[in-house]
Amino acid sequence: MNKNNYKKSAKNTINLQILSLKKLKKVLGISFNKAVKAIGDCQSKCILVGVGKSGQLANLIASSLSSIGASSFALQSAADAAHGDLGAISTFPKKDVLILISNSGSSSELNPIISYSKKYNLTMIGITSKKNSALYKAANIKLLLPEVKEAGEGAIVPSSSLITQASIGSALVIAVMQYKKLGIKTFRKFHPGGALSKKLLTSSDLMVKPPFISENSKMKKALKMLSQKKLGLIVIRNKKKLTSGLIVDGDVKRASQKYKNLHDLSVRDIMTKNPLSVKNDLLAIQCLNLMNKKRITSLLVHDNNNKKTIGVLHIHKVLENVK
Repeated sequence: MNKNNYKKSAKNTINLQILSLKKLKKVLGISFNKAVKAIGDCQSKCILVGVGKSGQLANLIASSLSSIGASSFALQSAADAAHGDLGAISTFPKKDVLILISNSGSSSELNPIISYSKKYNLTMIGITSKKNSALYKAANIKLLLPEVKEAGEGAIVPSSSLITQASIGSALVIAVMQYKKLGIKTFRKFHPGGALSKKLLTSSDLMVKPPFISENSKMKKALKMLSQKKLGLIVIRNKKKLTSGLIVDGDVKRASQKYKNLHDLSVRDIMTKNPLSVKNDLLAIQCLNLMNKKRITSLLVHDNNNKKTIGVLHIHKVLENVK
């Protein structure tokens, strides 16, 4: 092949895969919802088994499901199931959910697993593109993928078919996450290290406890607290211990230029009323974006009531940890 044609070949492969995904989008039906519910309601494990290249894809999907708290793993290969790996499948007291992936759905390697599933009445989700296959007929929940054209000469190398399998797998993971109402906290629980863990830091992870002062106090007391705490801010509260304002170093500087008797003024005369506060589970990177947008360096942090400040987040702390 001429060197100038490689780019053309790549575009052709991608176009075929795009077409495959468009076909997949059209065939999604009620069976997908049933599969999500079966995985989401599983009280044991999800066991994934793929045939051929789909075996590697099964590992990826299993890993992704586990990452959202849906305990899953993939058998090394469909062929190994007949040589002892069936013992890894739980049938009592809680039953596993089987997810079998095969483009043709007719591989003899699947027969022992299908028989085992029927014997112990396990829920079996079949992902295949052949409606007349053994897998499709045996599955309790049938996810029929569209028949697609593979790229390359002879259309023999799995390409478009793998894309559709990977896409349906990713779609299942995200849908199960939504079904189980899992959020960032759950996902972070299973990703404690690496760059991803930094992206999952929240405002509560990086906040510090700020100094509080009554809005009826004099600025003399507030200035002393600002000097001692060295946070560059102080949170103002009313009689009900609810946050009513905020004073930062910049407020003090501007007030000192405006008033000669700054020490004798009331805190409420200087404070910024209704300061911006964020929920304690907001991602740190989102907090950073908000501070940049509002051109501020600090955010108050609250739990359920935005008037009950539990911490303060400084832009420098966020930059140190998420960049």
